Amino acid sequence: MIPVNDPLLYERDLEYVTECVRTGWVSSAGRFIDEFEQKWAAYCGRKHGIAVSNGTTALQLALNCLELKPGDEVILPSFTIVSCALAVVQNGAVPVLVDCCPDTWCMDPDQIKAKITARTRAIMPVHIYGHPVDMDPVLQIASRHGLDVVEDAAEVHGAEYLSGRTSTTSQWQRCGSFGMLSCFSFYANKLITTGEGGMVLTDDSALAAKARSLRNLCFQPERRFYHEELGFNFRLTNVQAALGLAQFERIDEIVARKRAMGQEYTRRLRELRTLQLPVEKSWARNVYWMYGIVVEEETGLDALQLASKLQERGVETRPFFLGMHEQPAFHKRQLFLNERYPVSERLARQGLYLPSGLALTRDQLSAVCNAVYDVLS
Repeated sequence: MIPVNDPLLYERDLEYVTECVRTGWVSSAGRFIDEFEQKWAAYCGRKHGIAVSNGTTALQLALNCLELKPGDEVILPSFTIVSCALAVVQNGAVPVLVDCCPDTWCMDPDQIKAKITARTRAIMPVHIYGHPVDMDPVLQIASRHGLDVVEDAAEVHGAEYLSGRTSTTSQWQRCGSFGMLSCFSFYANKLITTGEGGMVLTDDSALAAKARSLRNLCFQPERRFYHEELGFNFRLTNVQAALGLAQFERIDEIVARKRAMGQEYTRRLRELRTLQLPVEKSWARNVYWMYGIVVEEETGLDALQLASKLQERGVETRPFFLGMHEQPAFHKRQLFLNERYPVSERLARQGLYLPSGLALTRDQLSAVCNAVYDVLS
C-alpha cells in the first residue's frame, strides 16, 4: 500500500533529538525551542514566534489574545478542518461561515462583506492544501471595517502570495506574514513536522508576551504560582523543537520537493478530463501540501467510491474536509442550521487527496497515477 503520507527524516533530525536526550533538556525549555521560534518567525517575515503543542491550540491561543466577548463573531470558511471553528467556539465567540472558491478551494473573499455585522470582530482566512487565500481583498475588508485577521497557515509552509499585485509596489510575501496573528501546525503530515506541535506568529510585542504567558498557565516571573489570569498548558517540548529546527535547516529543499511533486502529478493527470486538479494562480506559489483531486459527477463515482477503487489498487487516500455547516457537533449547538455552501458540499462529496508525503518516491507517484488512470479511463 502506498501511504497517503510518510515523513522524510534525516540524520540531522536524530542528532538534534539525541542531544536533547543526552543533555536532559527534554521538556518545555531548552535552546531548540528559542531557536526554532526565532528562525521560523524570521522565515515568515514576523518578529515573534510562540511555539505551542499543536495547530489547534495555536488557533485557540491566537483568538484568546483578541479577548473576544460572548457573541462576538469570527468569519471563516466552511471548507476547513474543525479546529478553526472549534477555536472560535472555545473562546466564547460565534463562527460565521462563507463558501470557498471552486478553483483554489480557499475562502471566497467576495462573500465576506455580506457576513459582516456589528458583532464581527475578526476574519480567519485558511489557506487550503498548500494554496494561499487571495489575501489582498481580505485585508482590505478587514481594514475598512476595523477587524482583526487571524491567518491559519497550517497547510502552507513556505507558500507565497503576491501582495499588492494591482499596484506598482507588488511583492511576494510568505504565508504566515499576514494579519494580526498567524498560526501554523507541525503535525506529522506537514512539510515541517514535530510530530505534534504548532506556532503563533505576530509582529505585536504585547500580543507576543500575552501569548507566551497564556501558553504557560500565566505563571508570573516574580511569583510563579500566583495567577492573575487563567491560561493553558500549550507548551511545546525541546525534543519536538529540535526535530522542527533540523527540518527547518532544509526548508528550501523541502518546498522545492513538494512543488516538484505537485507539478509532476499535474503533468501526469491533466489529460483526465473527469478530474479537477489543483491550480496555481498567478498570484500564488502553491506548495501542494496535499495533492487533491475532485472527480466529476459524470463518472458516476463520488470520492468514497473512488477511494475504495484506489485502495484495491494499493493506493491510500484521504477524503476532503466536510464543511463546518454539515457537522453534527455544531448543529447540536444550534449553529449553521439550514445553511448551504454548495462549493464546499461538492468538494466534500467529490474530493480526495492522493499520497503526498515527502518520502513519496518517483516510482510510487507513477504507480498512483497509473491507478487513477486505471479507474477513470
